[in-house]
Amino acid sequence: MTDFSVEATRFQTPDASTLQAGRVVIAVAGGEITAVAPADSAAAVELRAQSPDHIDLGPDTVLIPGLIDLHIHAPQWQQLGTALDLPVQDWLQTYTFPLEARFTDTTMARVVYRDLVASLLAHGTTTAVYFASVHEPATVVLAETCAAAGQRAFVGRVAMDHPEATPDWYRDADAATGVLASARSIDAVRAIDAGRGLVEPIITPRFLPACTDELLSGLGELAETTGTLVQTHCSESDWHHAHALERFGTTDTSALDRFGLLRNRTVLAHGNHITDADIALIADRGAVIGHCPVSNAYFANAVLPVPDLLAAGARVGLGTDIGAGVRPGVLQQCHEAVTMSRLRRDGVHAGLSSTERGAPTAAIDTTTAFWMATAGGAEALDLALGVLEPGYRFDAVAIDLDHRHGVIRRHTDLDDDERLFEKVVRLAQTSDIERVWVDGRTVHHR
Repeated sequence: MTDFSVEATRFQTPDASTLQAGRVVIAVAGGEITAVAPADSAAAVELRAQSPDHIDLGPDTVLIPGLIDLHIHAPQWQQLGTALDLPVQDWLQTYTFPLEARFTDTTMARVVYRDLVASLLAHGTTTAVYFASVHEPATVVLAETCAAAGQRAFVGRVAMDHPEATPDWYRDADAATGVLASARSIDAVRAIDAGRGLVEPIITPRFLPACTDELLSGLGELAETTGTLVQTHCSESDWHHAHALERFGTTDTSALDRFGLLRNRTVLAHGNHITDADIALIADRGAVIGHCPVSNAYFANAVLPVPDLLAAGARVGLGTDIGAGVRPGVLQQCHEAVTMSRLRRDGVHAGLSSTERGAPTAAIDTTTAFWMATAGGAEALDLALGVLEPGYRFDAVAIDLDHRHGVIRRHTDLDDDERLFEKVVRLAQTSDIERVWVDGRTVHHR
């Protein structure tokens, strides 16, 4: 039984080099896409006739798959757009830990998280991978907020206990405390959305400098026994990468693997300083790099080699890294991923010759970036999302090409599908986003 059908011009990227564009009719039942047909076909006529609710988005609106954000610090929402003047290790101590420590107040957490989730849905973020804070009750509040709003989410209580890298007023008392709190959080989050399964827990050691060996080992064992996904930061900056080499005598990636934390679908935020051997190990384990191009420009001291990762078969998606990432929308990260790759290709030191200062094969294009934000991110998490095809869940975003307050302009004598696609990716704002669906349900309507 069809619940509804949608008729629209569909833009999607089933792989990193292919753009598909065209007007289609999509039938949805129980949140799943059951059929897709070209709008001018006999099959489309039948789909329209069978649908109790047919939504024709018209010629001025395009439909894209829901956007997937692999790296968000939920308690840093209030910090977005500020406090970007220090190296990451000082930034944490000066700005971020004091802010996150406030989330012992669940009333404040509820207010902040409602605004965060609603804002991200308005930006088209249908799937979000969240770092919460160390607080179990506030982590539950975040998961409840996602479930109530209808956002697909992975929510992780942050575990951190190292006395040399974390303040005594914001950390787990010890490794055993951190593991037990994480285990309770897994159960609590799973209980919230057990019926639909949109919201899931994720084990979250903040990063190696913030965790003792005992905590890392305990969380690795917890991941193995519970089958829960893992997320953490990996080789983000010179300082972070050097920490692992000095402390463990190996890279961040290899150390995470030793502790049982480099697993299928482990989300590794940043990864800018990973080596070729790290890339091979990440690909072998089925882990995921969450590329955060804007925050990397402030904190990473390098640009992620996306083409190298893709060539090695490693999974890659995009993240906003709220609040270090400045902008909350994943489409903006697509544009910035292309921009940063161009900078890496050409180099930035004009004092060197053009043959010395760049990496000739480093650039990616808009299609690849959009794939990372949709089908690539979905593949990375093993979710039936990212394309609008039969058998996939209907997570989708309708974008108005002709909104009076938007900046997208169509020039019919110039703009073919490829040009319109680039305009959508580079220019679309919340004012242009007309409607957002998650699992077939409307979760935002302008």
